[in-house]
Amino acid sequence: MPMSYFTIAGVQMQALHHGDNTEAMRHRVDVLMSRFPQVQMVLFSELMPLGASPHHAHTLPSHVEQFFCQLAEQYRIWLIPGSMFEQTEHGIYNTLSVIDPHGQVVARYRKMFPFRPYEAGVESGSEFVLFDVPNIGRFGVSICYDMWFPETTRTLAAMGAEVILHPTMTDTIDRDIELSIARTNAAVNQCYFFDINGAGAIGNGRSIVVGPSGDVIHQAGSGEEVMPIEVDFNRVRRERETGLRGLGQPLKSFRDRQVDFTVYRTERDSLPFLSSLGPLAKPQRTDIEEY
Repeated sequence: MPMSYFTIAGVQMQALHHGDNTEAMRHRVDVLMSRFPQVQMVLFSELMPLGASPHHAHTLPSHVEQFFCQLAEQYRIWLIPGSMFEQTEHGIYNTLSVIDPHGQVVARYRKMFPFRPYEAGVESGSEFVLFDVPNIGRFGVSICYDMWFPETTRTLAAMGAEVILHPTMTDTIDRDIELSIARTNAAVNQCYFFDINGAGAIGNGRSIVVGPSGDVIHQAGSGEEVMPIEVDFNRVRRERETGLRGLGQPLKSFRDRQVDFTVYRTERDSLPFLSSLGPLAKPQRTDIEEY
């Protein structure tokens, strides 16, 4: 019979904005596993291993990825070491690796929505990524700005994801909005949502773990913090069957809908309103005439 409980630890840590943070991450895992040996999966924030500059982009597989494979095998844990910039012949991607307890990379996910126009020079991924932990359940992954587009989490849920693992690197004034989005994504898709941010130079913290009723299981402060959280897959399955707090059943309602969202099938140039919004570019300063 499949197990129901599974322990996931989010790691919110300070690190260099530009530079190699891998040894610091190893130290966090060493301490984490010593204190909380029940942990079965560890999740770091976006761009934690090598910092936030595309200049550190490299091809995958790499020695950095292998470093984390050895760490996962050492502790027999599932490990998602945030994301790294991946150099390919088609450009640079913001890529997340999923590593199993045998030290094998079972999936790589490329961020679908780079934070344009600020995350410049980074290409968009196009493939959804899910993976199964045997005898436990199904996980989906997304990165940072992806969650601002509800279609991403809805698609993962529709493909069976019961837990969404979502590393982010937010150091801007919109973190409070992201907390609301994380709760909403969990509630409308009836899943757990782990939104793990960095701290210090690589994020303003306030990581959040949300349950399938949109309930906040834990919200971190702005400093360093490890968050070992036990999730219950039976809770997800039961609430998807009987409703959020015994009430709404949004996934079933979405499945049984009568409406066809034709906007998603329409050619981009035939949407005059969206076309009227102008280019996707940084806002520029408006100079005020001197009198």
